[in-house]
Amino acid sequence: MNKNQRKKSKGQSLVEYGLILALVSVVAITVLQTMGGEIQKTMKNVTNRVQNANDLAQASWANDN
Repeated sequence: MNKNQRKKSKGQSLVEYGLILALVSVVAITVLQTMGGEIQKTMKNVTNRVQNANDLAQASWANDN
């Protein structure tokens, strides 16, 4: 391969890597947006359950004293 062919091949490889990176980024963003809602629901559920447990513990403690 001569010098021009090697440069052309390098440029082509960079473009291919760029396209792959862009595709992976789009997929990652889509997955995170889709899962984000589910994660938020789960965290709210956990927060509510912990708060309910805390409220019950405080009520029980207040009744014991």
